[in-house]
Amino acid sequence: MLLTSWLISNILGAAIFIITGLYIYYKLSVFTFWRKTGVYNMEPTFLVGNMMPLLTGKISYGEFFKNVYERNRKHRLVGIYMLHKPYLIVNDPDLIRNILTKEFANFHDRGVFCNPDTDPLSGNLVQMRGVKWRHLRIKLTPTFTSGKIKQIFPIMKETGDTLAKFLSRKAELKESIDVKDIFTRYSVDVIMSAAFGITCDSINNPNNECHFWAKRIFRPKPLWNSLIAFAPQVFDLFSMPYTERSVTKFFTTLFRDTVQYRESHNIVRKDFVNLLMQLMRDGYVDPDDDSVNQKADANIVHNKLTLAEATGQAYIFYLAGFETSSTTVTFCLYELAKHQDIQDKVRDEIRNAIKKHGDITYTALNDMPYLNKVTLETLRKYPALAFINRICTKERTLDTTNVTIPAGTSVVIPTYGLHWDPNIFPEPEKFDPERFSEENIKSRHPYVYLPFGEGPRICIGLRFGMVQVKVAVIIALLNHRIKFTPDTPDSLEYVGGSIVLLAKGGVHLNIENVT
Repeated sequence: MLLTSWLISNILGAAIFIITGLYIYYKLSVFTFWRKTGVYNMEPTFLVGNMMPLLTGKISYGEFFKNVYERNRKHRLVGIYMLHKPYLIVNDPDLIRNILTKEFANFHDRGVFCNPDTDPLSGNLVQMRGVKWRHLRIKLTPTFTSGKIKQIFPIMKETGDTLAKFLSRKAELKESIDVKDIFTRYSVDVIMSAAFGITCDSINNPNNECHFWAKRIFRPKPLWNSLIAFAPQVFDLFSMPYTERSVTKFFTTLFRDTVQYRESHNIVRKDFVNLLMQLMRDGYVDPDDDSVNQKADANIVHNKLTLAEATGQAYIFYLAGFETSSTTVTFCLYELAKHQDIQDKVRDEIRNAIKKHGDITYTALNDMPYLNKVTLETLRKYPALAFINRICTKERTLDTTNVTIPAGTSVVIPTYGLHWDPNIFPEPEKFDPERFSEENIKSRHPYVYLPFGEGPRICIGLRFGMVQVKVAVIIALLNHRIKFTPDTPDSLEYVGGSIVLLAKGGVHLNIENVT
């Protein structure tokens, strides 16, 4: 009994000593970084810094940084702590331009996990760093030109035709639909066809394998996502992958088998797989007719893509393409159901353009300026990329400030906060496509609207994403009216712990046939 008491008292004493020591260390060393740097900072909490809402999964990442922005927007720079790591929040548009564009050479990496040896799928354009990223970007840029997207457009159109029939059946049955679920299936079908050459028909068969993996990859993982974003060293320390091994096995096998089948049967299909196969075979993609110098430019980087590297690019194309597109379509249709006058105006424009061009074509799509405004406003109110992260790769004193950022410091640009700043976008809660008239665009700072990022590391697939979203909206509205159900909320709540904005409980809307 005495021995037990002695052990307990000593263990408690040691624990108190360690906790007290850590507290003093954090108070006098870790949490003094921003004060020493001369940057205003939010008051941190012992051990977790300022990120407790993320660790508990109460809010999404976009909402977290939006809240930081709204509480501190009078400050050009704000320091916070994510666990023990200092993070610099950049609120000022001029400083944002410097970091994303003018001084890109010092802020070119995202600072997220990337280790192709332990996690092969992490060797992709989004996660890659430094010189390897630059070489890969040069190789991949020609695969996302307007000409290449025009070639892939029939794949979207084919999937869109399947979606149109599905929606018509739902309208005849007068059933409400979970918009996020339906358009996730549509996006999965488009991306799987374009990136892996696979027809999976998730629209009519939601239990197929492709849709299963889509849902598995994006299920909320607050702690895991926090580690990859804010402490990626943990994965290297323990030599473990971020991507589940089962996911890696499925997509690696799928891409390898597709490539081998096409090579053995001499199959050429105008899709992303074909472009990646060209990069594996030649080190460059065939140029568009209006870009005859692409081949010569691509030869600056002589190395061909390996099968593993090509698989990583197909995977990130799949990952970034289906989730961001489906959420954008979901939010767009939600707002159009809420504002029937805007919906009618979009439908009229869609019908006039299709009548003029004879069908839903790439050319017709570019002849719908109001639809473009609606899409841009959707991305303003619900940005798919709710925050932008960079890491300072070389010590730098920011222009027009006395702040010197040490190498290795993480930087965050709160896109969602900027998009909801009433000083930039008056009445930010209001859905107003006319914010994106030519006159209004010119009146704003070019670095306050950043749904795809900006600068050399701007989203390479933004054109493809915009086309995919617009085709989905066209199909939804051409012969249908979208309305609220009695249970559709007037405002949306978001899934906590998610890197992208996801509506909690989905978005359920009624669909009716219109003549």
